[in-house]
Amino acid sequence: MWPDRRIIDLFKTEFPIVLAPMAGVMDAALVIAAAQGGALGSLPCAMLSAEKAREQVNIIRQRVSAPVNMNFFCHQPSNPDPQREAGWKARLAPYYKEFGLDPAAPVSAANRAPFDEAMCAVVEELMPEIVSFHFGLPDEKLLKRVKQAGAIVMSSATIVEEAVWLEQNGADVIIAQGAEAGGHRGMFLTDNIAKQPGTFALVPQVVDAVKVPVIAAGGIADGRGIAAAFALGASGVQIGSAYLRCPESSVSPTARAALALARDDSTVITNVMTGRPARGVANRVMREVGPISPDAPPFPHAATALAPLKAAAEKLGRVDFTNLWAGQALQLGREMPAAELTRTLASEALARIGKLAG
Repeated sequence: MWPDRRIIDLFKTEFPIVLAPMAGVMDAALVIAAAQGGALGSLPCAMLSAEKAREQVNIIRQRVSAPVNMNFFCHQPSNPDPQREAGWKARLAPYYKEFGLDPAAPVSAANRAPFDEAMCAVVEELMPEIVSFHFGLPDEKLLKRVKQAGAIVMSSATIVEEAVWLEQNGADVIIAQGAEAGGHRGMFLTDNIAKQPGTFALVPQVVDAVKVPVIAAGGIADGRGIAAAFALGASGVQIGSAYLRCPESSVSPTARAALALARDDSTVITNVMTGRPARGVANRVMREVGPISPDAPPFPHAATALAPLKAAAEKLGRVDFTNLWAGQALQLGREMPAAELTRTLASEALARIGKLAG
């Protein structure tokens, strides 16, 4: 069986598998399906209002009696910089012209808010079994309230120093996010993406450095990857990209087609889409403006000027300006219901672990 049961016993799930929270491409439907398969379902709340987060959790609880993970960003908000944003608009001006858009038209600011009093009150009301954070941890008072609500707290580390900091500051579980992982880098003590290790290098070093359970994330999409993570000392795995092609995800048909064509070398780390480094399938604007651009305003303001371009291109069936967050093992994903995929992943991993033990 599983060589380390700490995550199973802590989360009270059937399998030590966590569905990664993937803002913008999933909602309660994927959480429910993954939970039905035995994984911990994670609801991304960083782009939701308090009311929408409450609604989504209530939908989940009506469908499954399983633990829920509510996930939040806890970055330090950056103030808008009109001069920087004007420069970014100027850099994107040829695209506005191409799509017949008015660059002077007002655009709603990108909605990626850090964990705050309002969301903390929702956590206290709903009492999710697990609360996870990206970009560190919230301030001490908010974190104390989350723990008093009975939640297990976990957060992502991209280097060993971050893992040690998280443990020292109250995290009950560490997610070791290797460079292969899709989506935003969870880094908060460093801004140097060039030095961040891959999953296989990071996981055993984090395991050696902390006493709390460690969940491996990044480049894990089948039973082989899960078994390897356990061999390195992980107590569980977090998987995101492998679920993108499940019918319960809310990935658009156009984006779904682009993801299906992705190969091992299709993803890049870019700051162009939001202003903060994240891994995704390279699209037109990533290739032509980035993937890393000094012109991009800080997170999340780079996304504001891209929003009209994204909408215009998607109307034409194109993903030129669409976030296609995904990890390097995207090609290993399968088109099957999320519950079935979860059980298949667990079965494959146990078979591989059994062979290694034998």
